[in-house]
Amino acid sequence: MNAAPAPTSPESSDSPVHYRNDTRCMAEDNAGFLIKLAYHSLNRMLDQEMAPLDLTAMQWRPLAMVFLGRADTPAELARLNDMDTGAMTRALDRLEAKGLLRRNRSQEDRRVVKIELTDLGAAKAREIPANIARALNHHLRGFSTEEVGQLMHLLRRMIANGSASGASPER
Repeated sequence: MNAAPAPTSPESSDSPVHYRNDTRCMAEDNAGFLIKLAYHSLNRMLDQEMAPLDLTAMQWRPLAMVFLGRADTPAELARLNDMDTGAMTRALDRLEAKGLLRRNRSQEDRRVVKIELTDLGAAKAREIPANIARALNHHLRGFSTEEVGQLMHLLRRMIANGSASGASPER
């Protein structure tokens, strides 16, 4: 099946791109669908890379976030990882059972649970970046440095467009 060329506008490269509202926009011509396929492919490989660390996707991400200092409570981790708090609690239970983290009540507010890595958890967290790099490098093989930079730029633009406050999709 031949894929149709990417939608373009005759006016200029600054003109908005519009997808047709037919069934083709739900298949291989859809940038969102391709991003989803790339995301799932990358996640499958990341799971394979993390297996020697005995970590699943639900486990290595929270471990990395705590290690990087981006979060130290279950609620922050759930928000950062786009998970519900129940799923995060179960993931933290497994990490705690593996001896990778501890949960302690905050001294300032006893309602808040703080998460800290054990020495073993920190050691495993230090190995995570190399595994991520292998999976990303595999997916980006054949791309030039400029192409990777352009991809990053375009994805950031899409994210900015999607998060523009008060904006609703054009009809």
